[in-house]
Amino acid sequence: MTAPSGERKLVLVKRKTRLDDLLVRFNSVSQAKFYVEHLGADFSDYEQEHEEYEQSVALTLDSVGRLGRAYVLERSYLPNYIFGPSDVVFAVGQDGMVANTLKYLSGQPLVGVNPSPRRWDGVLLPFQAYDLPAVVPEILRGERRLREVTMACARLNDGQTLLAVNDLFVGKKSHVSARYQISLGEASEVQSSSGVIISTGLGSTGWLKSILAGAAGVARAGGNEPEPPVQIPLAWDADYLCFSVREPFPSKATGASLVFGQVTRACPLRIASRMPEDGVIFSDGIESDFLEFNAGMEARIEIAERRGLLVV
Repeated sequence: MTAPSGERKLVLVKRKTRLDDLLVRFNSVSQAKFYVEHLGADFSDYEQEHEEYEQSVALTLDSVGRLGRAYVLERSYLPNYIFGPSDVVFAVGQDGMVANTLKYLSGQPLVGVNPSPRRWDGVLLPFQAYDLPAVVPEILRGERRLREVTMACARLNDGQTLLAVNDLFVGKKSHVSARYQISLGEASEVQSSSGVIISTGLGSTGWLKSILAGAAGVARAGGNEPEPPVQIPLAWDADYLCFSVREPFPSKATGASLVFGQVTRACPLRIASRMPEDGVIFSDGIESDFLEFNAGMEARIEIAERRGLLVV
C-alpha cells in the first residue's frame, strides 16, 4: 500500500473509537446503547468521545489537505503501509497511538494530535487540530524542532525482528511462569518469572515506573527504604535501555540475581527460551503483534538502529 513514487505525502493515522468497536459487535447504535446502559454505564460518554474524535480527524484532514496531498490511514494498516522518506505523519489519538505509529517510521517526523485534551493528558500529543495550519508549514520548511526517540529491538536467531517505542515484553502468553536463560555481559542465569520488561526512555514512565513503584512499596513494607535504581523519567534519547524481571522465583534450578540493569550498544541483553510453547515477545502492549519465543529461540535485545522523530 503506497502512493505515487517521489510524492511527499501528509499521512493522517486514525483509529477506531470505542463506539466503532461496539458497532462491530452489536451492528447498531441502539443495540450498543442497550448493552452499555444495561451494565450501568453512561452511553452518552461513548457518543461524545466518538463525536470529539471524528471532529478532530476532520479538522486535521482539512488543515493538512490545504498544504499538500493528504492521505488517511487506519491504524490497523500501519504494518503494511510504505511511507516515503519525505512524508510527514500525523497521529490522532492517545499517547499509545503515537508510540504504535512511530515504530513503523524510518525518520519521518511524527505529529501527535490530541483529539480531546480534557480526556487525555497527552504527553506525546502537544498539538490540537487548530494548531496545524501554523505548525505544518514550519515542518515542511524544516524549521520545527524535533525530538529524537531511542527505540528497542528484539532480534531472534532466525532473523525475525521486532521494534518497540515504549517497551518489550518477553515471557508467556498466559499468567503462568516463563522459563528462560538470561545473560548480560559475563553474568548469566536460568530464571522462572512473570516475564522480562525492557523499557526505552520514552516508555520509562509506563510499565517500568509501575514495576519500580511496586518493588519499592514491598521493600518499604519490609522495613527498608530502597534507593531508586534509576531516575524516572529517562531521557527520550537515552543511549541505554532498562530491563526488569517481574516476580523472579528463586529455586534449586532458577536464580533471581540478574533482575535489573541497563542494556547498551556494547552490552546487549540475551534471553534464550526454555518454554516448549506459548512463549512470546511483543512490544508496546500490543499482544496481537508478537514473535513466537519457544524452545530453541534466542533473543538479542538491543538499541535499535532506527530512531524516532517527534515534532514538538
